Amino acid sequence: MKTRDRIIMAALELFNERGESNVTTNHIAAHLGISPGNLYYHFRNKEEIIHSIFDEYASDLRIRFQPQAEFDATAESLLQYLDAVFMLMWRYRFFYANLPDILRRDEGLQGKYMAAQENLHQNMMALMESFKQGGLLDLDDKELLSLTNTLKLVASSWICYQTTQAPGAKITKAVIYQGVLQVLSIVRPLTTDKGRERVLQLETHYMDQERQDIA
Repeated sequence: MKTRDRIIMAALELFNERGESNVTTNHIAAHLGISPGNLYYHFRNKEEIIHSIFDEYASDLRIRFQPQAEFDATAESLLQYLDAVFMLMWRYRFFYANLPDILRRDEGLQGKYMAAQENLHQNMMALMESFKQGGLLDLDDKELLSLTNTLKLVASSWICYQTTQAPGAKITKAVIYQGVLQVLSIVRPLTTDKGRERVLQLETHYMDQERQDIA
């Protein structure tokens, strides 16, 4: 693996474990067993590393939420989408946990974030329309837009909210499973009978995952 890629991976690991504000470029270099000079050869500062991590995040958003030409409205298909939500929240949890502060410090990154969110919004609207066509939702266009905006709000703010509930709160997989369950609880009352059956199956799955992680 190239040194540049190793730096990105190490930074992501340390940011997630310790919090981005508690990690310096010296910490990253020491974690990798390389000199600070070697790190600076690839990245001038920590902000450049964060930009590179965000570029990977934005790429994941595009790929994992790309609407399918034909949507198969089975529990397995829905599980794939929710697992994608979980993966993003877990892999980039430092970013979700400290989003306002990170964006406030970097106007360029905020621009990237807004572009990624617009792309996500378009893909999620297409996904909601697929759910409607698959007989899981029976909502008009205005209602679909409102649901999409609500789901985006919960997914993007869930980890940040959880970190405010107790001093030194630690984000675990169980916490993120709770976020997925919160998303499902929003969707369930708006589904058709067919959709409600699918959602209940998924809720059972993620409650089991949550219990296993806590145990």
